[in-house]
Amino acid sequence: MPIELKEENGGKLASVCVSGKLTKHDYEHFAPEVEAMIKKHGKIDFLLNMHEFHGWDAGALWEDIKFDMHHFNQIGRIAMIGDSKWEKWMSAFCRPFTTAKVKYFEKDQLKEADAWIRSA
Repeated sequence: MPIELKEENGGKLASVCVSGKLTKHDYEHFAPEVEAMIKKHGKIDFLLNMHEFHGWDAGALWEDIKFDMHHFNQIGRIAMIGDSKWEKWMSAFCRPFTTAKVKYFEKDQLKEADAWIRSA
């Protein structure tokens, strides 16, 4: 599955691993799970691990934009872990669309990303 979601820290941390190319169908399952976490806990954090991630198709990109706009101020921190220049660029690009603190980490910095996201 292109999106794997694990609830951690009592449900206040969404640990997400994405791979391949995301589709609208992927968001139809992912979004309700995250929205349930937000409804239960209020503001949550994301640990986003991009492993062999190839982006979104058009439908998924639209779903992602809608999700981001709807949850603009309900995400506290986002730790993005990747291994390519475009993923690092994406971490800077998404900052205007959220009030969350966003920080990018290289794939060999998993421990640092985990420590940063849990230090909130």
